[in-house]
Amino acid sequence: MRKISRRSFLQAAAVVAGTTALAACGSSSSSSTAASTAASTVSSAAEGTTNLVWTIWDLESTAYWKAMADGYMATHPNVTIEMLDLGSTDYMTVLATQLAGGADIDVLSIKDIPGYANLINLDYLAPMNDVLTRDTADFNGTIEQLTTDDGNFYAVPFRNDFWVLFYNKDLFDAAGVPYPANDLPMEEYDALARQMTSGEGDAKVYGCHYHTWRSCVSLFSILDGENTIVDGTYDFMKPTYDLVLAQQNDGICMDYGYLKTSSLHYSAAFENQQCALLPMGSWFIATLQTYMAEAETPFNWGMVKYPHPANAPAGSTLGTVTSLAINVDSTKAEAAADFINWCVSDEGAKVIAETGTFPACGSEETNAIIRATEGFPADDASAEALNTVAVYLEMPYTQYASDIETILNTEHDAIMTLSETVDEGIQNMNDQVSVILA
Repeated sequence: MRKISRRSFLQAAAVVAGTTALAACGSSSSSSTAASTAASTVSSAAEGTTNLVWTIWDLESTAYWKAMADGYMATHPNVTIEMLDLGSTDYMTVLATQLAGGADIDVLSIKDIPGYANLINLDYLAPMNDVLTRDTADFNGTIEQLTTDDGNFYAVPFRNDFWVLFYNKDLFDAAGVPYPANDLPMEEYDALARQMTSGEGDAKVYGCHYHTWRSCVSLFSILDGENTIVDGTYDFMKPTYDLVLAQQNDGICMDYGYLKTSSLHYSAAFENQQCALLPMGSWFIATLQTYMAEAETPFNWGMVKYPHPANAPAGSTLGTVTSLAINVDSTKAEAAADFINWCVSDEGAKVIAETGTFPACGSEETNAIIRATEGFPADDASAEALNTVAVYLEMPYTQYASDIETILNTEHDAIMTLSETVDEGIQNMNDQVSVILA
């Protein structure tokens, strides 16, 4: 595995430190704010107790951080959790800079795969294979997707967001069309989107909507488990691109170029009832619950399992994880490991679910907790949509994650704006990524 020396990173960090500090000033991401947040979050560890420093982002707006810390400390009175809020802007870069400077940090929150790969390359993370006490099978395949070429995984997911298909019940009722099923192959999904398209101009209702993220389109292709987006060949994406571009050409979904220039957010498209179907992540559930509670004209909505290729089972879906890792230089690694193992235990999962967040090791109990939150759809199909059979990360681990992401995003943009044909875009992906992997 290619490694970047800590000395090299520290030298680079010194060059950008001023910029990072300036970017952080005036927001919750500043080091000074982080320090004061940590100080106000928990008192200094008393004599005879262990104080764990845990890096996080956006403490004030993210309910599960404090819930996890409080839940653990309630049953471990000899441990204090000191949360170091680095802010969400450039969190992984700020974290790497802190570690390069020798900051006293024990537990690290991992926000994304490119940042995870970078910290591994820098030798900042301790292997977790012998640390994790929970069966890796409970993580629904995500541990394997975080495992590196050396056979180790260096972070453990505690939060899992997966994709479902949201739909507007009122629009379906008005059209006299049955609601989508929890087993929806791509061809049936396409037919349903076409059936639900109606109207013209400002009154038009699009059958489906795709946000401008690459994951909203191309990653339907990986749900059969036969391909990944990091192996350097992308011909398997052609059927999905062909399907979505045909929808775009026929006015079944909004034009990608318009969405890019108008910056229309997917939440606005759905909340304004401009689309009947919306493939999106489970984080949107809480957004809709809040919106419907405050909207002057709320509408009825539901969700079903993510559309899937014909050769993939229903419940196959995309996912993103938020993980925990241990600083390889921590002098309190054993205590850090105990905290992480609690976070991914059934007890920890319940605490996370009570904040409306999906834990990485979900269960019927945690799903029931989330279903009981105010505004969650009452129908059985929406409840069943929470049960997944396979979750494929939007970006599985590779040391080249950042470079591959850049190439795929660039070519996705070119394909969706018709600047390139599907064949041209895929060939460019194949050519450019193969150079990186060589």
